[in-house]
Amino acid sequence: MNGADTAFVLISAFLVMLMTPGLAFFYGGMVRVKSALNMLMMSFISLGIVSVLWVLYGYSLAFGPDTGGVIGNFDFVGLKGINAETLTEKGGIPVFAFALFQMMFAILTPALMSGALADRVKFSAWMVFIALWVTLVYFPVAHWVWAEGGWLYELEVIDFAGGTAVHINSGIGALAAVLVVGKRIGFKREPMRPHSLPLVVLGAALLWFGWFGFNAGSALAADGSAATMAMNTQLATGTAVLGWLVYERIRHGAFTTLGAASGAIAGLVAITPSGASVNALGAIVIGLVAGVVCSWAVSLKYKLGYDDSLDVVGVHLVGGVIGTLLVGFLAIDGVGGISQFGKQAVGAFSVMAFSFVVSWILAKLIQVTIGFRASEDDETAGVDQAFHAETAYDFSAVGGSSVASRHVPAMGGGQDSSTPRKPEGNKDKKVDA
Repeated sequence: MNGADTAFVLISAFLVMLMTPGLAFFYGGMVRVKSALNMLMMSFISLGIVSVLWVLYGYSLAFGPDTGGVIGNFDFVGLKGINAETLTEKGGIPVFAFALFQMMFAILTPALMSGALADRVKFSAWMVFIALWVTLVYFPVAHWVWAEGGWLYELEVIDFAGGTAVHINSGIGALAAVLVVGKRIGFKREPMRPHSLPLVVLGAALLWFGWFGFNAGSALAADGSAATMAMNTQLATGTAVLGWLVYERIRHGAFTTLGAASGAIAGLVAITPSGASVNALGAIVIGLVAGVVCSWAVSLKYKLGYDDSLDVVGVHLVGGVIGTLLVGFLAIDGVGGISQFGKQAVGAFSVMAFSFVVSWILAKLIQVTIGFRASEDDETAGVDQAFHAETAYDFSAVGGSSVASRHVPAMGGGQDSSTPRKPEGNKDKKVDA
């Protein structure tokens, strides 16, 4: 056993675990007050559901011996045959450490989808969707990409840490679910601004921190590849923040806090598949393209008419495609070129097609059986109270309902609020005593 590499992989697993609560804060700050707790829970519950399913059969389906290039078998159900002394064939780390690390990826991926469905789905239906989605979509795609024998692995598609299996997979799956569930009440008519930008920035910071485990940890060794990936992760993310903000300033007239946080996530997404295969300049190019293009892509939902509440499609799907395709040209050491670009395109679009179709079927099945969409009354009143019997903030502690109504921020949520509003002028000079 290699003790140093084992410690590195375990620490990386803990960092990736932190990303799911970080995502909960990131999304939770972007929704309206009446949905804040529900948004936190839609991410947090994945820690429970997917952890259990991963041990029962998920690890075996994703990383068990190959069956036809598309799925593993059931040799490792319940982690059968694995103990503290069982080591991976390459690297000499315990299989338990590798399985724990990959478990955190499986937990995060469906949680990423939750932002697209903010404000309007039944929590019980969401739990069922997570369980079905990881079983029928994530576990097979993870096998395609990362397991020996998986058909994309054998095709030599470059996906170091999850551009296809995590980001494209979750982004296109979210789009499919959105098309089934439908738009929020008041979409494009009512303001739906973030209720807490500080929470958004806190979540983005936790995600950025945890992403070093996500990306560098995928080397499964404390070596030069991990160091390269860590450096490129920082470069691409910083560049994406700048790219998003400059585009936003040119188009909308201001550098917004929400734009900075969103740009960081776009850069992290885009460098995920490619960071170990490009040099520093390549990482900067990927980050810049991701920041600008993802900033543009989040506005497409208004033109195309789909209600992706927190821009999962614009950031994760588009960012994942950018990183997956650009590495085809930017990969160093003689790997990049037209041939590799073709392989990357096959990987990206095959995952998109499979995930969209299966995700749509699963969402539709839930909709026509137990119902996926919350009732109109529950959505209007707030899904926090309807499904969790709680509210995020107790305003009665600061003076009762009359005071609370004066202190509640303008209801809003979603990255569609990143467009600054022009001041209305000093029409009313009356001072509120």
